[in-house]
Amino acid sequence: MGLSRHLALVPCLILSGAALPAQSPATAVLSGTVVDASGAPIAGATVRLASAMLPSDRLMTTDAKGAFRFPLLLAGAYTVQIIKEGFAAIRTQVVLGTGQEFRSSFRMASEAAAACVVEVVATSATVDATMVTSSCALTLDRVPSSRACLAPGVSGPGGAPASVRQASAAPNTEAYHAIQDNAFRSALRDPLSTFSIDVDTASASNVRRFIEQGQTPPADAVRIEELLNYFSYSYPEPDGKRPFSVSTEVFDCPWRPGHRLVRVGLQGRRLRLEQLPPRNLVFLIDVSGSMFEENKLPLVKRGLIRLCESLRPQDQVALVVYAGNSGLVLDSTPGSEKARIQEALSRLEAGGSTHGSAGIQQAYEVARKSFLKGADNRVLLCTDGDFNVGTSDEGSLVRLIEEERKSGVFLTCLGFGMGNLKDATLEQLADKGNGNYAYIDSLKEMEKVFGAGGASLVTIAKDVKLQVEFNPARVQTYRLIGYENRLLAAEDFNDDAKDAGEMNAGHSVTALYEVAPPGADAEVPAVDPLKYQSGERGLLKGSQDLLTVKVRYKKPDGFFSRKLEFPVPDASRPYASASLDSQWAASVAAFGMVIRQSPYRGTATLESTRAMAAQALGAHPDALRAEWTQLMERLRMPEESTVVASSR
Repeated sequence: MGLSRHLALVPCLILSGAALPAQSPATAVLSGTVVDASGAPIAGATVRLASAMLPSDRLMTTDAKGAFRFPLLLAGAYTVQIIKEGFAAIRTQVVLGTGQEFRSSFRMASEAAAACVVEVVATSATVDATMVTSSCALTLDRVPSSRACLAPGVSGPGGAPASVRQASAAPNTEAYHAIQDNAFRSALRDPLSTFSIDVDTASASNVRRFIEQGQTPPADAVRIEELLNYFSYSYPEPDGKRPFSVSTEVFDCPWRPGHRLVRVGLQGRRLRLEQLPPRNLVFLIDVSGSMFEENKLPLVKRGLIRLCESLRPQDQVALVVYAGNSGLVLDSTPGSEKARIQEALSRLEAGGSTHGSAGIQQAYEVARKSFLKGADNRVLLCTDGDFNVGTSDEGSLVRLIEEERKSGVFLTCLGFGMGNLKDATLEQLADKGNGNYAYIDSLKEMEKVFGAGGASLVTIAKDVKLQVEFNPARVQTYRLIGYENRLLAAEDFNDDAKDAGEMNAGHSVTALYEVAPPGADAEVPAVDPLKYQSGERGLLKGSQDLLTVKVRYKKPDGFFSRKLEFPVPDASRPYASASLDSQWAASVAAFGMVIRQSPYRGTATLESTRAMAAQALGAHPDALRAEWTQLMERLRMPEESTVVASSR
């Protein structure tokens, strides 16, 4: 949507008055201050000035007093956009008169679901003015002129007295699936624990977003397995032709004396750009009205344009968008024409309702049409997940994806924005689409998800399942921490028709079990004694194994699985002697349990998890871990009394 259309529909200001001595008669000045809801100045806000009269956008950050100033501007129309992390973006248009300095105060709402119309009080030595701004998921051509916020004392149209009007805040409609922590199981009655791997990381970046906004994350937004898998670990590289390695470690549990933790780690093979197979990518982009905000469609465009820089001639990209309807913006185009792909991305604008199912169907149709054998064929869905037209309920969308995945096309879901993020839907779509799900809140996060040259988007193994068999002679009870929505029945492990998780190049998977040895104070729900068999029959009390880890996986284009098996000896080490990777994983898991107020958090508190994380950093801390440790320090939540749960 061009600037001219915005200016035609949004009330703008033509400034007039006496020339300023310091200003050339042919030019104008735009200056102002950016403040929060209380009127306090906001330093470090990015102010972007755009106009057809400028060769490129001008950028400036506000100083300690929240002030900014653009001098030597030609008279005419300008778009002003103000962005600050943790605040709703402001965007408005002004028309500057020759020789004028326009000064205004911009008030930023502290939440993304702020009022759609934000009060802007404009004052000037030469002129008072009114402006229209939009800070929610509305394009400016949808803001009716009657909702303009006028400064007190400023006359409205026709000289009528102006009044201050502000729309009510939009409701928060984010949606998460309920999570019930895995309970302890008896190793005698239920010796097998089976689950699908999960390489999603959305929960971690989403939790970070809440904490940075000064909020406690909702309990159901905290998926501990995704917090664990957000970080890289020094797991060994796979040898031979295996796509991943498997490693284990047993150490004392820091939040429950007498218990142990078992860490199981999988490390996917890392691939360089030249090692990647050809890529057949279809960018499926939500351009509905809810994607207007700066941290949605504009961020999508920047990230995908950056990804296109790594395209090779053997790669190909198509571009499908959807709003009220879906449409093919760019048919499958070779990577040698990356400038053409990037230009198509840069033209996208937001507006309309959200017919997600139509877009999904068209994207898969395009991917099938351009399918490359031996390549990574993938739909990359970028959305806030707010489907509201066509097939929109989660169950129907999941069934649609399950049908489409038969084509051999993988699905990656990237969630954007806040206030209406449909986390539960996107997680399920990625799970059923043989892909992964990540939440993107910055260009840095998108680059982390893509990996070097987009390598992390390439699948190296699919339908990866783990099954752990516990030795009842050495384990009384056990509990899998996290992976609540990835659990499988024991018989699913050998069933190649059963869908499971995918592993991409460079991905690592970490799982933690808390185990109680025989004789520990560990209770499980009682059942009646068996009438026709003895629960002790066949117990191998002489075995030195604590447990055995079994893994099944298929090649990306395979139909039959392969099995790997790794016995783990009963050899625990003190927590302080455990590897830094294991200590870090334990601190992250404990942090997640504290946020969730899990009944199994034992003695873990915010204070203790921060200390655990600081200890796990070691002498040469990983930058991401160091950043996360600082994030832990920022979280403030009511400390409840310590709960030592029974193993039920």
